Amino acid sequence: MKRLLFLLLALVAAPAFAGIAEAPADTLQVSLITYGPGDIYWERFGHDAVELRDPASGEAIAFNYGVFDFDEAGFLLNFARGIMRYRMDAVPTSEDVQFYASEGRNVTRQRLAFTPAQTEDLRRFLFWNIQPQNTRYNYNYYVDNCATRVRDALDRALGGQLRAYLAAHPGGMTYRQQTARLMSNQTWLMLGMDLGLGPYADQPMDALKESFLPMVLRDEVAGMYVSNGTGGSRPLVQSTEVLAKATIEQPPAMAPELGLPLFGVGLGLAVLLLVTGAYREYLVARIVYGTVATLWLLFAGVAGLVMLGLWAFTQHQSGWANANLLIYQPLAFLLLPAVWRGYGALSGRIIWACVALAVLALVLHTLPFYTQRNFPWVGLGLPIWLALGASRFRK
Repeated sequence: MKRLLFLLLALVAAPAFAGIAEAPADTLQVSLITYGPGDIYWERFGHDAVELRDPASGEAIAFNYGVFDFDEAGFLLNFARGIMRYRMDAVPTSEDVQFYASEGRNVTRQRLAFTPAQTEDLRRFLFWNIQPQNTRYNYNYYVDNCATRVRDALDRALGGQLRAYLAAHPGGMTYRQQTARLMSNQTWLMLGMDLGLGPYADQPMDALKESFLPMVLRDEVAGMYVSNGTGGSRPLVQSTEVLAKATIEQPPAMAPELGLPLFGVGLGLAVLLLVTGAYREYLVARIVYGTVATLWLLFAGVAGLVMLGLWAFTQHQSGWANANLLIYQPLAFLLLPAVWRGYGALSGRIIWACVALAVLALVLHTLPFYTQRNFPWVGLGLPIWLALGASRFRK
């Protein structure tokens, strides 16, 4: 029966996988390989793979779950809708390491203490998963990605020990904080993503949830112990080897502080609106006031439409129920004519509705059940709305 299994595995696998398909489970080595962040935005969250190595033949194959195709029909539209189809892949480890090292990314191999039975179970699962009918899955950047798939494959073979260990340990950051930290090298993209994240991104985290990041999974398993099968325990990680050192700038240890910078911008624009709004009888002041107010209203309106779209028409759960809609909403478009022609009764009511909604966004932070950490965006928008409301009374 065992010989038949190995024969079937060899037939399913590519010819180059013959070594790991046929090697005895008690000699096959299992490792977790982690690739650090890259420079491009989709590389910022890192990557990882499960490696099976046959010492006798020298064959080492890295199984990963991070393959996507920009040229796939409908990829960009599906991505916008939150429908992302990724697939599993397997390549020689040497090719993977060479590729990531050439990009300046760090690569770490952690050899894991798997029993022969666990190794065989993992091998069966990986070879089943790599079959064309099983290889694709619906990707979610926080809960079902390349790291969580690797984590769950290892946990399956370990009989649930990995998941139980991670769930018992607190996380270090929220989804929002990790996203801002890793995207901080591209400021405008980081700010856009932070604005678009709703309360889902601020939920309390344990290490199980936070292991959506390959680097967190790598660091967590380094301190884990597993059963040795005789009533005792042993470290899960037998050895750690750095295969390549990072040569590109690494993300900061903590998320950047957005509160003071955004409040400073909001306060500065509010003062500018108040001053120029007080002297709108002068052409220069009127032009400056109209330009600044127009840019703000366009920004608030477009941002509101995007956030509404994320909530109503996509599967991006992390963007649902975003309280930033209280400050950045399509009502802003209705005020565009008024900043140039003067505020009438209707525009006056609209602007005070916008002010009231912005104040509500601030008040929500005092409520115990409120989870969304969007105070920086309240700090940006509230002073500007108050300044527009005050200038409505000036002729």
